[in-house]
Amino acid sequence: MDDFMRRLRHLIMPHKAFTTHHLASQHLSRTVTVDLYRSHTTNNQPVFFFLDGQDVRTMAISALHEQLYTEGFSPFTVVGIHANEARMWEYGTLSRADYADRGNRAPQTAQFILEELLPFLRNRYGIGPPTQLHHVGGFSLGALVAFDLAWHYPQVFRTAGIFSGALWWRSRPFNKKLPDANRILHDQVAKASSLPPVRYWFQAGTKDEEGDRNHNGIIDAIDDTLQLMDLLREKGQPETDLHYLEIVDGHHDPATWALAMPDFIRWTLAGL
Repeated sequence: MDDFMRRLRHLIMPHKAFTTHHLASQHLSRTVTVDLYRSHTTNNQPVFFFLDGQDVRTMAISALHEQLYTEGFSPFTVVGIHANEARMWEYGTLSRADYADRGNRAPQTAQFILEELLPFLRNRYGIGPPTQLHHVGGFSLGALVAFDLAWHYPQVFRTAGIFSGALWWRSRPFNKKLPDANRILHDQVAKASSLPPVRYWFQAGTKDEEGDRNHNGIIDAIDDTLQLMDLLREKGQPETDLHYLEIVDGHHDPATWALAMPDFIRWTLAGL
């Protein structure tokens, strides 16, 4: 654990170099807090949107900007979309709510991003519409949204970053006899006749959780991730458009996601 904490030290710190906006959303019927991180003001730079974006405030985004710029990567923008107490209803899969009707307002979250947030950023900051420059990520339940947004709107998002994704999201309650059944995203991919042109980056930590519902010796967070990646491969996803980062001793928390963030941004920019 000491080595793990040493790796985190230069990546975790309070972050002040961002601009905060409070957007009145008609789709969500509330005010949404959005943070904007930019190291350069040039237009048409890659933009990374994050669900559960309040967690980005704990990450050293300005230091990451500087590091990647010295490596020769282009400047980029990070947009952190905050969740609030309605998170369990506003975050989920777009095609349906889960068995407990959680995520029933996920379509409205997508509408907010596409029809309210993107136009605001375009008008205020000149952030343009090129598909290849927009990417979406998220943490935990926000990662579930990120995958599904890119899946349904590949004309907007080129890459999806899934940090400790809540990929267990189910259409029916857990069944001990069928422990891996009814996972909404897994079923969605399995039934697809073709795949959208999206690149997928996945991350999980070996201490993300302790659950092992199918008793195969692999924690569910890792098992769900690897199984979803295998389904994508079976459907023809190019290996060059898949990436998996497993963090030893990584937990289900912003500290671990901060450690993973440089890998996600670097892999995405390198693929442009």
